[in-house]
Amino acid sequence: MRFWLFTILVCCSLSSFSQNTFRAVIQSRSTNEALKGATIKINQSISFSNDSGYVEVKNLPAGEINVEVTYTGFEAQALKFAIPDTSVHLILLANEHNELENVTIVASTRTNQRIENAPLKVEVIGQEEMSEENTLKPANIASILGDVSGIQIQQSSAVSGNANVRIQGLDGRYTQILRDGMPLFEGFSGGFGVLQIPPLDLKQIELVKGAASTLFGGGAIGGLVNLISKKPSFKQEGELTFNQTTLKESNFNTYLARRNKHVGYTFFGGLTHQDAVDVNKDGFSDVPKLNAYIIHPRFFVYPAQNLTIAIGYSGTFETRNGGDMQVLKGQKDAIHQFFEEDASQRHTGDVQVQYAIDQQHTVELKASTSAFTNGITTDVHYFKGRQLNYFSELSYVLNNPTISWVSGINLLGDEFTKKPSDPILLENFDNNTIGAFTQLTVRLPHQTTLETGLRGDHHDQYGNFFLPRIAFFHRFNEQWATRLGFGAGYKTPNPLSPQTTDYAIETIAPLPPTAEAEKSLGYNAEINFKQRFSNGASLFINNAFFLTRLKNPIVANEQTDGSILFDNVGSNVTSKGFDTYVQANLHDWELYAGYTFTIVNRNYLEENKFMPLTPKNRWAFVMVYEVGDKWRFGLEGSYTGSQFRDNDTKTPAYLFMAGVVSRHLGDHFTVVLNCENLLDYRQSRHESLYTGTITNPVFKPIWAPIDGRAVNLAIRWNWAKKV
Repeated sequence: MRFWLFTILVCCSLSSFSQNTFRAVIQSRSTNEALKGATIKINQSISFSNDSGYVEVKNLPAGEINVEVTYTGFEAQALKFAIPDTSVHLILLANEHNELENVTIVASTRTNQRIENAPLKVEVIGQEEMSEENTLKPANIASILGDVSGIQIQQSSAVSGNANVRIQGLDGRYTQILRDGMPLFEGFSGGFGVLQIPPLDLKQIELVKGAASTLFGGGAIGGLVNLISKKPSFKQEGELTFNQTTLKESNFNTYLARRNKHVGYTFFGGLTHQDAVDVNKDGFSDVPKLNAYIIHPRFFVYPAQNLTIAIGYSGTFETRNGGDMQVLKGQKDAIHQFFEEDASQRHTGDVQVQYAIDQQHTVELKASTSAFTNGITTDVHYFKGRQLNYFSELSYVLNNPTISWVSGINLLGDEFTKKPSDPILLENFDNNTIGAFTQLTVRLPHQTTLETGLRGDHHDQYGNFFLPRIAFFHRFNEQWATRLGFGAGYKTPNPLSPQTTDYAIETIAPLPPTAEAEKSLGYNAEINFKQRFSNGASLFINNAFFLTRLKNPIVANEQTDGSILFDNVGSNVTSKGFDTYVQANLHDWELYAGYTFTIVNRNYLEENKFMPLTPKNRWAFVMVYEVGDKWRFGLEGSYTGSQFRDNDTKTPAYLFMAGVVSRHLGDHFTVVLNCENLLDYRQSRHESLYTGTITNPVFKPIWAPIDGRAVNLAIRWNWAKKV
């Protein structure tokens, strides 16, 4: 009898034990963003929050429990709860102050790693910086990317204002632009890419300098820029920004977001109007006339706590018109005829499905399709073309304290089609690639991490490519650490990839049948130092060395008939140098200074092997001072050393400065006054921007700002929550 009574009591106790579950959602107190990978310790049980910040701990004994929640870069929370409890608790973590490089990266490494301990060096421009940039340059992210050491925003057209992103001195076509890990800006669709992405629509930007082809494809030879979209939180979010500049630019941006247990949404809408401006009074626009409209809604479904489905659409509608100011005013005559109008539309649909099998195993499916159409009208030519980009990927992630393993397959391609327009030399073409990848990260004893990866791609025209990668990280102590890395990459020929100098599309010839893919080997080494002081101040110093060797580079050659032929040349291109930056926090001061030394040689030339429009020396600094919670003052500057022109002459070095003052008004309003190019430095102060005649001008390559000093006033209304 006692035996059976004892058995019944034990069974009841076990039943009661198994039914007690603690549930919570972990979020950032300042941004309401879900914190994936937060550690929740209850008694001796350790669990991790999923992509939505949700965590569920089962089989807890009845009574009071101690819950400890920790997350890198945030202050730990120690809480007590009574079990049983059917509630889903919201736990908000506050940011640690003055913590440098203590950011967790997920998107660019696919694993939950602290940025300072990741073998792959990733630099993050976070949500706070995105919010600030929304009041400085609301229309696009080009300016904030150019503030990063080692990255150069190269304006390639004086008429349309087009620009591309150059990393470590390499041409813009070697930088891979991703949106949530998906390539959408390749070839013809790369036109105006970074100029059509507003900062308010992004959570953060993740930057990788150097080879990063294992997870994202062979095109990331110089590096990659991964744009991370926002996700909704359980609190209503709402923000409106109005901006006006002295260069006749007006902006209106809005962002809304909210979620509950089963559904959520985000919505971005933006309007930009820019009048054409002739800053140097030479009769041609230095800033094009621009009208742009962007919408980006996303819908989220949470059928279960371990399953997230996100479906989104993004539409960009833009018209750019530059050239002879008299023509732009509708006063065309026999002499004043030159103009260029770009009317583009970009439609993108995407879906992402993430399923957490358990705390360590995750499967993700994502796919996107993007259609970019651009009609180019000049005084002598009309062209309209469309490019369709598609991408799909299935991946698996194993992530635990000892190892992380990422594997997957993807299919991607693009299709360029001429629409009814004037004849051009190019014919319709397409590219299709299927690839498989795997990456293993092993956390060894003595604060050492080893990461190896391999990608295999098959291109339907250029064959097979195998891209190995290996990276090593070691922390000597709390202050000193080092990284070493090597990776291979490739780039298939595409005559419409972004170039340093824009070429009129009617002059571009088809690729020769003998054209081959460019291949690269990239090496990096770095050492960094960090120190936190007893008064709360902190210091971080990073020094990185890089070397990239590009074999069989594709080069533009002007033919006798004036056409442009892209073809391989012998030998190689090498980019080498070092990148150093210092970041410090001292009470109410934030300080940043960076210096980049770059030498890029075109070794296929007999002499003058330098890469045009590539400064050997470039440095930048940022100083920010905060007065309480109300005032914020900022000063930034950059020095760009002399650059070689195509004709072997040198440009002068120049200094660029900007200053900003912001003031919080109550809990919901912020007013920002900003001045770009304080010194009003312009290329036109040193040389004419064009040669030829008013009727038929030939514009010179752009090596310095041409739009001059600009002041903007922005008002931000954060109506859904406190600033």
